[in-house]
Amino acid sequence: MLALRAQVVEQDEAALVYYSPKTTIRVDLTYTVEVHECGMFAEFAEAMLGAAEAVTEPQTIYRLKDARINTRTATDYTRPHKVSAEAGIPLLLSINEKGVLKGYNLPLNEEQPQQPNKPEEDKHKRKPMPLSPFSEEVLEAATPLAQANAAAKQIFRLRETRNYLLNGEVEHAPADGEAMRLVLAELDKQERALTELFVGKKSKRTDHKIVLLDPEKKEKLLFFSEENGFTDAENIDADTVRISVKLHPQSLKATDESKKKKKGAELSPIVYNLPGSGNVTVTMKGRVLGQRTVPVAQIGVDVPLPKNMFTGNELPVITFDEKTGNVKSITK
Repeated sequence: MLALRAQVVEQDEAALVYYSPKTTIRVDLTYTVEVHECGMFAEFAEAMLGAAEAVTEPQTIYRLKDARINTRTATDYTRPHKVSAEAGIPLLLSINEKGVLKGYNLPLNEEQPQQPNKPEEDKHKRKPMPLSPFSEEVLEAATPLAQANAAAKQIFRLRETRNYLLNGEVEHAPADGEAMRLVLAELDKQERALTELFVGKKSKRTDHKIVLLDPEKKEKLLFFSEENGFTDAENIDADTVRISVKLHPQSLKATDESKKKKKGAELSPIVYNLPGSGNVTVTMKGRVLGQRTVPVAQIGVDVPLPKNMFTGNELPVITFDEKTGNVKSITK
């Protein structure tokens, strides 16, 4: 972040301009994708292996799990603030790269040495081809039935070999426990690959969908189905995912304003923002996927700091919250 000291905003006028922050709601929707793949010998699974729960039709199942609610900060160009040199206070404001005020009279941070970039992995590096689980007998079989029969026999031979090893009925057993573990793991791997040719394979992964919402629009609708995941409103099988925001704008009490006027305190052009808030709720089919109250900067109120804070020999060090515009700390 860079510290800006002055900006010419009008002809022959030295001034600094900054903006209030603006909040965007960020919703991270987590869902799972379960993929069911058929084995090439699925029709023989029950007869040859006794597997009654083989995958017979390919299927993809989507399930929406939860929603994490957070915020992102941008610049509210509808709320500019100008601090002119004619205001009679030192222009020691620091502004971030978005034009939002981050502090007053902040010490300049020393530049951190850049860390060397890590070498990127070779994305084009060729991956080893997976070995075929088929024996020569399976490969030479003339029909799918013959291939399935040969593959089933290969599975039973692997199981027999495992039993012989575990019972110590082999002439040349592995030399130690670690060697035995590796041999058994390889046998399990081969059997699993062959068995999947009959019963199929199920895999599951977790994906995310990021949704950004202007809180002042108050609502956003999405559509989700178990068959297609996130889809459009025309999908009759889809359920509605509703992101709703209930806003609570900030307001200054009239009594506070009257007290300031009675005291006659002169105000500075440096303002902080008292943010409002919003209750964000994400629901689907009556189930609450996520709920959180977050600060909303753009429905806040600008409050000027008193001018006498910036006069005298000892100037304050003020840190502002760059997400909300509020004051974080004031020290001298």
